[in-house]
Amino acid sequence: GILEKVRLCLIKKLLPDLEDRRKYHEEFASSTSFHGVHNIVHTQSKARRALWLLIVVGCLAIVVWQICSRFIYYFSWPTTTTVVVQYVENVKFPAVTFCNMNRFQAHAVNNLKAIFFVWNIVSAILQKFSMDDKYFQELNYFLLGNQNFSIKDFTRQNGFYLNSSTLLECDFFGKPCYPQDFEHVFTEYGNCFTFNHNDLSARRVSLSGRGLHLLFDVQQDKFTDEPTLGYTDAGITFVVHSPQELPRFDGLGLLTPVGTHAQVAIRQLKSIIQEYPWGECKPDIKLRYHKIYSTNGCLLECKARYIQDWCGCLPFILPGNGTECDLLKFYKCVYPAVYDIEIKGLCTAGTHNSTCPTPCEETDYPTTVTYSNFGGENAIKYFSTKLNKSSEYIRQNLVRIEIKYHDLSYKITQQQKALTISELLADVGGQLGLFCGASMITIIELLEYIFTNFCWMCIFLLLKAPEMPQWNNPPQNQSTHKEKKRGIQEC
Repeated sequence: GILEKVRLCLIKKLLPDLEDRRKYHEEFASSTSFHGVHNIVHTQSKARRALWLLIVVGCLAIVVWQICSRFIYYFSWPTTTTVVVQYVENVKFPAVTFCNMNRFQAHAVNNLKAIFFVWNIVSAILQKFSMDDKYFQELNYFLLGNQNFSIKDFTRQNGFYLNSSTLLECDFFGKPCYPQDFEHVFTEYGNCFTFNHNDLSARRVSLSGRGLHLLFDVQQDKFTDEPTLGYTDAGITFVVHSPQELPRFDGLGLLTPVGTHAQVAIRQLKSIIQEYPWGECKPDIKLRYHKIYSTNGCLLECKARYIQDWCGCLPFILPGNGTECDLLKFYKCVYPAVYDIEIKGLCTAGTHNSTCPTPCEETDYPTTVTYSNFGGENAIKYFSTKLNKSSEYIRQNLVRIEIKYHDLSYKITQQQKALTISELLADVGGQLGLFCGASMITIIELLEYIFTNFCWMCIFLLLKAPEMPQWNNPPQNQSTHKEKKRGIQEC
């Protein structure tokens, strides 16, 4: 009885008769904003109706093709790159880290060739390095007899130092600077010194052509390195970098040999990368021991985590607060661990799914370096008298470096989305309007029309569905009689 009442209600209220449904279709065709449909319905000529049907179907096919192509293009995550040169009244000066190519004091490493091999194990953490097996036996003897030896303390005390005897002149934008203005930092070159470390004084340059002027005395007679390991040059190596980032010499260091005058013109280049999937950066990544994210800083922290987990200590050249590794652990554990990290690719960089993806914003300092011989005859005589050194010593030990901005501007290279959501909607709307005269209101009209017809179809199928038989189990002696009676009723 309840099902019957529901069926009657559906018939009377929800399912209109055939004439009302025909009128609804005609009214929709006449009133819809989808162009061309009313010409198909109200045209009496069959030829004209067929022509309009062909036009509407053709335009609809073109719209579907155009919209599909725009969506395919959007989901390919396209990008464009724009380059903007911004001129300013003043620009921040970068940090510059200087190192002597000869890392150790000669008197401290006489007859201690193993010191160079030990330091190369340390520097292998920062750059790829493989040591020949012929040195392992000599290194073993050194380790067995110097188990309490600290390579960090040894390098700090007996490496290159910066004072008034090695930094002869220092001038920044017309004002004198001193060795105290440089911050000590360990790199693969041992003791190095950074000017404008961490942007402490927020030094700015307001005039191009002037900047940092330095005169070094490398003191070849006091400092030395091991030629068999490839260190055959004498002079100063330096790298220009952001004040918030650590210096990276591997492939980026600029070499200035003795007896030369290097003029370095720098520019500031800011790169802005889109986040995945348009670009390869991830904006939510933060570093624990660095203020800003950089690929180099991320790789150092990644290596520090793995080495601390495997060896229970932390190399002093890596960021962190763990227990410092002694010399034996450097040789027995840290060096194999670094090799294992490289081979297994545990610390990777570049793509979005790597350990250290590309930073979303990065500042680089492209450089142009020109060289000339240091000093003329009068200059050589002047410095010989001033330093009480021979002319040959001046040519073999002094290095002059000038670092200045090329102009007061910075270049911004920005990666942008080639097609945004709003532009995609504008493209889709333009195609609909051009070929079909449709808009968002038209789409809602079509959806309403389709939904109404779908409801009518469901109600029709529900009303016309055959009644389900009652599957009761009758008594055995009445089964034959009831089956015959049911058969007669169904018939």
